[in-house]
Amino acid sequence: MSKDQTVVRIPPDDHHRDVTGGALRAGVFGAMDGLVSNFSLVAGVIGAGLSSRNVILTGLAGLAAGAFSMAAGEYTSVASQTEATEAEIAKEKIELARNPVGEAAELAQIYEGYGMSPETAAEAARQITEHPEHNWRVHAREELGVDPDDLPSPWVAAGSSFLFFTLGALIPLLPLFLGQGSVWAVSLVSAVGLFASGAVVARLTTRPWWYGGARQLILGLVAAAATYGLGSLVGGI
Repeated sequence: MSKDQTVVRIPPDDHHRDVTGGALRAGVFGAMDGLVSNFSLVAGVIGAGLSSRNVILTGLAGLAAGAFSMAAGEYTSVASQTEATEAEIAKEKIELARNPVGEAAELAQIYEGYGMSPETAAEAARQITEHPEHNWRVHAREELGVDPDDLPSPWVAAGSSFLFFTLGALIPLLPLFLGQGSVWAVSLVSAVGLFASGAVVARLTTRPWWYGGARQLILGLVAAAATYGLGSLVGGI
């Protein structure tokens, strides 16, 4: 290292978050869906004039049904995606064994697209091809766009979805457990949860926290108002 070069050390907080796995997406979506869907469900049955006991039973039924449905859906979705990815990786391994020269040339072309000179790209591809265990992993990343060592787990996605849906769906029921069965009490607690969850999600992106919170709050309130109106209409028949 020359005297003019300096080493820049990256603080621990500046490292990138892991956003490629299934747990983060499933957890975020599960919490949002649990809160909005059960808030809307509870508002709808309150609008229909059901007793607090029946509203709680309906909310708990919606929580259980939604949590299991979300978990099953996430498991099936992620498992299918992972299986399809593994099938493509297996196909790539066959191609590497059948035509190593052609695959190395294809890898070199990819490296040239990154800005390497043809000579450097060809040499890099040649050296990678000499190590079979690294070779197929590099081809999977460069050609398929996946990391074979970091495929999402369907069990993690399902568990995360189930847990966070349950937590989100519990929020609208909290006032009812405390004996406050009015739609205003449920709406107030749910509104706080909607804004807070939207703000937290915004922190994972480049959006301002207040924008994410306000957006989620408005969407949730609109959905709950619609179901409350429908419940009032049906309950009055």
